[in-house]
Amino acid sequence: MIGNSSAPVRWRDGLAPGHERRGSELLIGGVPASELAAAYGTPLLAIDYDVFDAAIARFLQACAPHSIEIAFAGKALLLVALARHLKHTPLHLDVCSLGELAAAERAAFPPDRIGFHGCGKTDEELDAAAEGRVARVIVDNLEELRRLAARAGAAPVPVLLRINPGIEAHTHEFVRTGGGNTKFGFDTDGLAGALDVLGQSPGLRFEGLHAHIGSQIYDRKAFVENTRVLMERAAHAAAAGFISERIVVGGGFGVRMRPDDPDEPAVEETISEIARIAAQESKRRNLPPPQIGIEPGRALIAEAGTTLYRVMSAKREFGKPFAIVDGGVYENPRPALYGAYHHAYAAREDAQLVETIVCGRSCENDQLGTARLPSDLAEGELVAMCTTGAYTYSMAGNYNRFARPAVVAVRGGTHTLIARRETIDDVLRNDCDE
Repeated sequence: MIGNSSAPVRWRDGLAPGHERRGSELLIGGVPASELAAAYGTPLLAIDYDVFDAAIARFLQACAPHSIEIAFAGKALLLVALARHLKHTPLHLDVCSLGELAAAERAAFPPDRIGFHGCGKTDEELDAAAEGRVARVIVDNLEELRRLAARAGAAPVPVLLRINPGIEAHTHEFVRTGGGNTKFGFDTDGLAGALDVLGQSPGLRFEGLHAHIGSQIYDRKAFVENTRVLMERAAHAAAAGFISERIVVGGGFGVRMRPDDPDEPAVEETISEIARIAAQESKRRNLPPPQIGIEPGRALIAEAGTTLYRVMSAKREFGKPFAIVDGGVYENPRPALYGAYHHAYAAREDAQLVETIVCGRSCENDQLGTARLPSDLAEGELVAMCTTGAYTYSMAGNYNRFARPAVVAVRGGTHTLIARRETIDDVLRNDCDE
């Protein structure tokens, strides 16, 4: 059940949300880390449903006064069990592949709460949209719009046009999705061309506009400006005869990654500003107020996730302590891809801590980061890496033919497997033995 408190879940005493120490044990969602590791092996991704639900409740309460619709960005992490959990909340769901859609469908997630994203949709994905398996399609480019129009049947397919608002969000270039050097959406000229196609496509129904400017954004002004640009483009669309019933300002709300970080941007204030600007611009431009939508992913699931590793080797090289763990770039590529930081600490408490370079076991220099770990850290000990609920398992692969880890849900001292650990047979399943 989703809680009623809108307060953010805080880091306390240097521990991530949902973590506590009881004697010499680290507990995650009330479950000893050693118990989880013994039951499911390592690496292991644990998702604390209480932390997840608290984040959902916070966004719901921030959005309720403004009737803002929330969709969970499934690309952050989407398993059948998670989709089933979300089904019982008011949240909508964004998918961007047939695999994500299949996970939602297997969970019986209502299709009228699913939006289909993606900048390069396949024919099969467009067929799924045209068949009514989702509520709407967020169209990225002109060719996609034409291909969708050719598939539309008697029931018009609802469409949002994704625009590129030209806003350079202050974040890493790999997670920036708005601005002049990104591939996503229509610029001003492209929007005009898309509206022309829509005018000649009776099988498509224009619903409105969408824009997403990036991830890990801490500046409220970026969201405000994105809303302003969306309303400006809505005025352009209205001048061409297309009224935007809905505008979606995307996600990308920043998440606190370490205990000494300043607090994340106030979600409540950011949401209020988005609503205020949309209402102000609607009135100024003589437009009907649109339904506003947001699409948080990381902001809902990241802090709920903890990855448990087992130390394979503790060594010193050129006077520096290293801890080689049984994970790496294959199950968490974020540090290697764009320098992401994940706070980490040992499962056991120790007064004598030293700055230690934590590395994976891949055949790359796959540093996962640095952490203050016990000076006498030994093989077999457990290390907990925090805020790994988003873009870790969902981006994992089989580099070096390693098997992807298990995922477990924890809550109030209980634990339930929601994705089994891959076996070697799973890893080799698609090999053709000639």
